[in-house]
Amino acid sequence: MSVNEKEEELGFDDEEMTVTLELEDGEVTCAIIVILTVEEKDYIVLLPLDEDGENEDGDVWIYRYHEDENDASVEPTLEYIEDDDEYQKAADAFSEYLEETEHDEIVEEPEQ
Repeated sequence: MSVNEKEEELGFDDEEMTVTLELEDGEVTCAIIVILTVEEKDYIVLLPLDEDGENEDGDVWIYRYHEDENDASVEPTLEYIEDDDEYQKAADAFSEYLEETEHDEIVEEPEQ
């Protein structure tokens, strides 16, 4: 399943979606960049935002992502990735996504 198919399946559109995470030191609102599937596991890539809705450093957070396929009313869950190899595979998939997206934007821009 492609990234776009996964986003459509989950109800994503072109508008920016956010999620609020409850961390030990408070809440953080994050923009959802993409949900990726790697080796039959789903991962979500989040861009943490400051109080002004901005991200100055460009850091992203990657979590394992689960949703209840049998009950759409159940909120999806995020899981911290402790295994370095698993995290690297998800990070590599995100890098590939960025390269594809950049290529798509270049191809779609009209020549002047």
